[in-house]
This record gives sequence, structure tokens and C-alpha cells, in this order.
Amino acid sequence: MMRINDMPMWIMPIILIVAVWTIFWKVLSLWHAARKGRKGWFILLLLVNSLGLLDAFYLFFVEKVTTKKLFK
Repeated sequence: MMRINDMPMWIMPIILIVAVWTIFWKVLSLWHAARKGRKGWFILLLLVNSLGLLDAFYLFFVEKVTTKKLFK
């Protein structure tokens, strides 16, 4: 098993960026699903980790959220 000290230094910023990206979309999609009372979507979004892809799909294609309404 690879230890964190054995990883190249350039990979740490990439891991951090991916983590922040994923958390951002996860929180936003869960918040929208909870406000709309969509329990099935909430559970699916909570359990499936897809680097924000499922979360963005839910927001833009299911909820049809625009970028103006994204943070309201």
C-alpha cells in the first residue's frame, strides 16, 4: 500500500482540487434535492460518488437549474 510520503508532490494539489470540486457539487445538489423534497434523488446523490458528474446532471437536467438560480 502506498503511503502519503511515497506519493509525488505534484499529486497532492490535484487530489485537493478534485476533493473540493466533488464536495462543492455534492453539497449543492443535496441542498437542492432536500429543498424540493426529492428523497430518492437525495439518497442516490448521497450514496453515489461520481466526482460531481451525477450531481451536476441532477442540477442541470433534472431540476433545470440555471447558473443564476444555482446559489439561491
